Amino acid sequence: MQLVNITSTAKGVVHKYGGSSVGTPEKIKAVAARVAKVAKSGQRIVVVASAMGGMTDTLIALAKDMGEVLSPREMDVLLSTGEQQTVSLMAMALNALGVPAQSLTGWQCGIRTNGNHTRARITHIDTAALEDCFSRGVVPVVAGFQGIDGHGDITTLGRGGSDTTAVALAASLGFDCDIYTDVDGVYTADPRKTAGARKLSSVSYDDMIDMSQNGAKVLETRSVQIAKKYGVKLFVGRSLCENRAEGTYIVAEAAEMKKTARAFL
Repeated sequence: MQLVNITSTAKGVVHKYGGSSVGTPEKIKAVAARVAKVAKSGQRIVVVASAMGGMTDTLIALAKDMGEVLSPREMDVLLSTGEQQTVSLMAMALNALGVPAQSLTGWQCGIRTNGNHTRARITHIDTAALEDCFSRGVVPVVAGFQGIDGHGDITTLGRGGSDTTAVALAASLGFDCDIYTDVDGVYTADPRKTAGARKLSSVSYDDMIDMSQNGAKVLETRSVQIAKKYGVKLFVGRSLCENRAEGTYIVAEAAEMKKTARAFL
């Protein structure tokens, strides 16, 4: 198996925006304005975006109209277009703000997976395309949830796969990772269903994994497992809220950023 060695010594951050954060053109423009601030400060940033809210369900419904037997390979081809739509619009919005940006599909930015269509796992990442963007002063805007297998076929990572994309890219680059969504952090229970649910300022990787496996929808389980394995500093916050004290940090008692080869098995 080919592994990827860390070559970049410059710190940076991966921002991941979920479907509710990019659900309309106005929201995409607002996110672009926030990303532009980070880029103009001189910090390296990679943006990972999900499909616009509801788009994946719309695509699934379209597929079901075609017949009862749905090819997993063709479903991956179809579903990957949702994220591609978002990142192309995001790149356009950033360019309009004077921030050079370029959209990248999962396979264009070097995400390689196994061949398990609709539930693929990342095997390795080649960061050359991202490093090329950085060298040209361009913000890479990456489609989450997708990659390419050994046969050159498009694959998708399953529900919540954009979280996995973001954390895996952060691990490969040695960057931090901010996950932005429609909630302002991690709570002891779903605040929309449980009165008195308390927001946590920090939570351990292990506790977050347990919460995810038991139904918490803030972070996809695999993404936290990768963060734990490679010591990625994770932050969860509400989109466009710039007060980081209002979010939640995912931490470990002895987190150490390993600058060795990365693989995601």
